[in-house]
Amino acid sequence: MKKTVWIGLVLGLWAAMAGPVNADGTAPVNLEIHPGAELAPQKQAWEQSVGGEMAARPLLKARLAGWPRVLRAEPPAPDTDTRTFLLKIAADTWRGLDAFTDLAHGLPLDRVEFENGGIAPETTRIGDYTSVTNIGFHFLAVASAHELKLIDREQALTRLKATLASLERMESHRGFFFNYYNTTTLERTSDFISFVDSSWLTAGLMVARQAFPELAERCSRLIGPGDYGFFYDEKYRLMSHGYHVPLRTRSDYHYGVFYAESRLGSLIAIAQGAVPEAHWFAMSRTFPPEIHWQTRPPLGRTEYNVNGFRWTGGHYHWRGQDYVPSWGGSLFEALMPRLVLDESQYAPASLGRNGDIHTAIHRQYAQEELGFPVWGMSPSSNPANGRYEEYGVKPLGIAGYKSGVVTPHAAALALLAEPEAAAANLRKLAALYPIYGDFGFYDAVDPQGGAVAYHYLCLNQAMILVALADTLADHAIQKLFAADAGVKKVLPLLGIERFAGQ
Repeated sequence: MKKTVWIGLVLGLWAAMAGPVNADGTAPVNLEIHPGAELAPQKQAWEQSVGGEMAARPLLKARLAGWPRVLRAEPPAPDTDTRTFLLKIAADTWRGLDAFTDLAHGLPLDRVEFENGGIAPETTRIGDYTSVTNIGFHFLAVASAHELKLIDREQALTRLKATLASLERMESHRGFFFNYYNTTTLERTSDFISFVDSSWLTAGLMVARQAFPELAERCSRLIGPGDYGFFYDEKYRLMSHGYHVPLRTRSDYHYGVFYAESRLGSLIAIAQGAVPEAHWFAMSRTFPPEIHWQTRPPLGRTEYNVNGFRWTGGHYHWRGQDYVPSWGGSLFEALMPRLVLDESQYAPASLGRNGDIHTAIHRQYAQEELGFPVWGMSPSSNPANGRYEEYGVKPLGIAGYKSGVVTPHAAALALLAEPEAAAANLRKLAALYPIYGDFGFYDAVDPQGGAVAYHYLCLNQAMILVALADTLADHAIQKLFAADAGVKKVLPLLGIERFAGQ
């Protein structure tokens, strides 16, 4: 493939995987997934009618299912056994996820950001918008809370029925939902339909219909109309970043890197029968050596032909470890799909082993290269300025994110790869920094100065809870996903490949 095409692919991947930058959720560079208020005239009019954004904050709080009692709370006791310690985190995290849900619409708010050292709504930024990824993780979070016996079946059904009722009312296009909606008015606040975000909503609905058969028909009615062939570019055999509805065109960019969060969406598309299995092998394990700005030289770029599938392998090498790189070197790229897909079981010689290596290098890099007592870097809030930024371990990424901030959601994701080391890391986070609140861990800490971002982000908190459910409840969420009839058919695909160098 020509170098210019490769550059286009990777730039597109950056745009697709980058999260919101500003505290109000504004996305970087191309603003394709902007959840801004200018597309929510009903919300704007209501806000103006009550005296503006500041005056509306207490009214937004009143729409929520709960609110924290204190900014900082005692973390789980350090002398408790590991299971009790993790269950306490799970219970507190679930209370927060449940609290920051719009009572009328059953939709999770994207974020709540506490400012000036307090929890008063007047000094708190309440992000009353949500993404389809957040909604998908709301389904996963409710299922996790049920599996952990934090709520009973009726409580779970009550919550999910409210969410389904809102989805059934919300504007969609070609069977897919737009990327952002206002949780107060249900107005869409984006013109963009995202492939990867849509896939997380589908994953959540798939798990919900397995966990709660009473809801299966309603979940299936929402899944069914969305044909993932809508995102597939036959020319490159790759999934597009998404679709611009007003322009009636797909994004110019594609998900070209295999070891990325988007691989779960690719598997769902194949399971649906919407794209060919060959798509799985069309994604890049490494880039060609002429892509000179890569963080490390690609090694072992060998052509493979197995069971009629062709692909190019390859790996990076760092301190005795061989691995297939992600784009930025963050733990969410490595382990987020494992929340629902047991890659250790179904892809032990490729994705499973690779996730273990990425986790081990995260720990080693933080401790030995940076001198941090804690580890786990992923896109999260910057404690210094409150913005959402990308963090990772640079050698693990093709481009590589910067280092510097540790986030508890990455520490919790590591439970899926190194449960003992990850639990010890969570204990250190709670013991060394003022990062634990009434609703569990806050979003991020700077290990060098100890500054904390006192933010709760729906997605990051939900990842913590789902990781805990898989760890404490015998792979519960992974098993529910694997039980889906379509997924069952494609699971053997995962075992075909053995990553080079491993």
